[in-house]
Amino acid sequence: MDTLNQTRVTAFVFLGLTDNWVLEILFFTAFSAIYVLTLSGNILIIIATVFTPSLHTPMYFFLSNLSFIDICHSSVTVPKMLEGLLLERKTISFDNCITQLFFLHLFACAEIFLLIIMAYDRYVAICTPLHYPNVMNMRVCVQLVFALWLGGTVHSLGQTFLTIRLPYCGPNIIDSYFCDVPVVIKLACTDTYLTGILIVSNSGTISLACFLAVVTSYTVILVSLRKHSAEGRWKALSTCSAHFMVVALFFGPCIFIYTRPDTSFSIDKVVSVFYTVVTPLLNPFIYTLRNEEVKSAMKQLRQRQVFFTKSYI
Repeated sequence: MDTLNQTRVTAFVFLGLTDNWVLEILFFTAFSAIYVLTLSGNILIIIATVFTPSLHTPMYFFLSNLSFIDICHSSVTVPKMLEGLLLERKTISFDNCITQLFFLHLFACAEIFLLIIMAYDRYVAICTPLHYPNVMNMRVCVQLVFALWLGGTVHSLGQTFLTIRLPYCGPNIIDSYFCDVPVVIKLACTDTYLTGILIVSNSGTISLACFLAVVTSYTVILVSLRKHSAEGRWKALSTCSAHFMVVALFFGPCIFIYTRPDTSFSIDKVVSVFYTVVTPLLNPFIYTLRNEEVKSAMKQLRQRQVFFTKSYI
């Protein structure tokens, strides 16, 4: 009989972050504010990049794509989490759980590949500046973005297939606030050891290998900075340090979660919150607070808004 026809569970129940209603209200207030700031900050970066000619460069093209992915990534999990904080029984249908799982891995993998591309962009810009206009032209940038979405889709389809092929006949309680492969496959009515190995070889290996690749690229960049002037070194270090902060904040939780899917720790929920809620908020703040060009673009946008508001009045 086909595996899918054996599925009896039609819905899952989340345990959520806590069963204390006071903490749930506090979490709802805090995470609602974080989500609004995440949307606002990333949308502002996209608008600033689109409407500021000086930001029409590969680095800011990739940065605007990162902001778009962060908006999508946080929107996959945060609204459902906020809903659960207000409900006594936190449920999700089987189909919606699989859909959430698919898009979670799609946007997460797309962000991983984008961070690699951004690291490569900085490597070319700093180590081979004379070849940069030819190597990183807009056509190449669009092709790279298309490739990262294609890679993310293939990865996500693989993770979804590994999950949906298993039989689920109960229990149906997920000790989390969102659907992810490691927590869902634990509820399967069969041995999931092989599936766990495939997850590590897929998500875990991608996270770890890509992180090492990014670290290697930035190490090469730091070594090459010795040949630059003091001003050039400072500008390069400022840009690369912002990029590396984003990389560390994103890859750390991914490596922690996906390199050991058969093992659970009490800190997993905290790491998941940081990975799905906090990191998408930090990205726009890291880039705007440490990047003079982005801050200048934001000021220009505010000035335009004030000008058009006065003109309208």
